[in-house]
Amino acid sequence: MRVTFLGTGTSVGVPRIGCDCPVCTSGNPRNKRLRCSVHLEYLERSILIDTTPDLRLQALRNDVRNLDGVLFTHSHADHLHGLDDVRAFCFEREEPLPVYGDRPTLERIQHVFDYAFDSAWAEAVPRLSLNYVDGEFDLFGLQIQPVPVLHGRLPVLAYRVGRFAYVTDCSSISAESMQKLRGLDTLVLGALRHREHPTHFNVDQAIEMVEELRPRQAFFTHIAHDLEHEETNDYLPENIQLAYDGLRLEIT
Repeated sequence: MRVTFLGTGTSVGVPRIGCDCPVCTSGNPRNKRLRCSVHLEYLERSILIDTTPDLRLQALRNDVRNLDGVLFTHSHADHLHGLDDVRAFCFEREEPLPVYGDRPTLERIQHVFDYAFDSAWAEAVPRLSLNYVDGEFDLFGLQIQPVPVLHGRLPVLAYRVGRFAYVTDCSSISAESMQKLRGLDTLVLGALRHREHPTHFNVDQAIEMVEELRPRQAFFTHIAHDLEHEETNDYLPENIQLAYDGLRLEIT
């Protein structure tokens, strides 16, 4: 399985509009962060985790030409509101595009993108099939294990696929979910900034999670403009790195 980081930034992206801080004005391309999403490729299948407002640009930058399904972590705008852009992937499809999420996320999709379910506009809108996630399921031969975590007080979904897991927008993980995240080769985990935040792990808290879960390697994502790429990597333990837009991992 190939994993491509389409975006690694926080909800406003980096650079942030109107900001002249050293990271936002940096010439290092790894300090340029679109909103947070990954693309999974497996046996010629193409799967997104989340559809950010930057989806069109992300797909063009990374040559994403087809799409077979979308997994949603939650319904916040930076993870959902690019969903309209999947209509470009629906033009050649005979069946609606399957999307997966918890009940509040699916309800939000039906509310915000109600036109996607109006057959009168079927040729010009994203045609979607909503699938409620309520436990482990098979997706094109991949075993997808949803892992509930908390984003402040909001329950959201992380996803484990084999020995890879994607955990973004998270501030606490229950003991039961921690068990589901053990034995990983690769963990992707949100780490917003050095200062504490009420709904996200900061860098030190994310490091503690990695030390507890003990994956072979870990990558931090959902990164604010507080973190300069090279300086932060120098601070991190040897088996942890900041992810960056366009990073590709081959997961066996």
